[in-house]
Amino acid sequence: MAISRAQLLKELLPGLNALFGLQYDTYDQQHKEIYETETSERSFEEETKLSGFSAAPVKNEGSAISYDNAQEAWTARYNHETIALGFSLTEEAIEDNLYDSLSARYTKALARAMAYTKQTKAAAILNNGFTGGVNAGGDGVALFSTSHPLITGGVNSNTPSTAADLNETSLEAAVIQIAGWTDERGLLIASKPKKLIVPPALQFVATRLLETELRVGTADNDINALKNNGSIPGGYTVNNYLTDTNAWFLCTDVPNGMKHFVRSPLSNSMDGDFDTGNVRYKSRERYSFGFSDPLGMFGSPGA
Repeated sequence: MAISRAQLLKELLPGLNALFGLQYDTYDQQHKEIYETETSERSFEEETKLSGFSAAPVKNEGSAISYDNAQEAWTARYNHETIALGFSLTEEAIEDNLYDSLSARYTKALARAMAYTKQTKAAAILNNGFTGGVNAGGDGVALFSTSHPLITGGVNSNTPSTAADLNETSLEAAVIQIAGWTDERGLLIASKPKKLIVPPALQFVATRLLETELRVGTADNDINALKNNGSIPGGYTVNNYLTDTNAWFLCTDVPNGMKHFVRSPLSNSMDGDFDTGNVRYKSRERYSFGFSDPLGMFGSPGA
């Protein structure tokens, strides 16, 4: 439905001092703190995890060498979504000199709506990361799970065995847990945290944990080991689109973790409708958010 003069009556009257409600600041581009962005030229993308070889056994004198087989572990799939929104102005609204003011204001509002949608979709991967089903990854379990299966029969865990709030003990335990991850054949990988991702409610906790010189909340004169060791070199960042005020996350240096594929970048267009004389505006982009290797993140839902 086109925006008509009846919906914008006040803008036609003299004495109007200000129009407001469309020019709020936004929390924009926060997905870049979590996702690696790549372009796509296909309707969907798939990424397959391969297994390497197991640890080499001892070859006894005179015996034959052992041979191992490589294989595919599982495949992650990214289905791109088309996100589009638009508005139109009636011919009469344009005729009564509302075109310039309205097109400028509402194209900015359109951009804000598109940006907000992208950030909520990006955060949804973390917000839904503790539930399986439709949110499961290529290995068949939720992004954050104590039982990411390995082809050797073992598992990796990228969440605490007992859900824990963000504090010194839980953060140190996460760093240690990440250091114990293995590949598909059970060989240790040199994985480390990079950055802590928190909702606004935990930003002050994160500051005290990562930026103070001494231990937090104790009378001891101990150093802050997390800060002294550089355990989380990227510090922390706040994501305002996280819905759980207790959940917290660690980005790791494991490659091919969180991915953002751009199939069609944001584009804007407009045209006129011959029959009505209305002018239509449209914003459109196509992308997908997801994860390939779940070890790219560690997460806790909080206690």
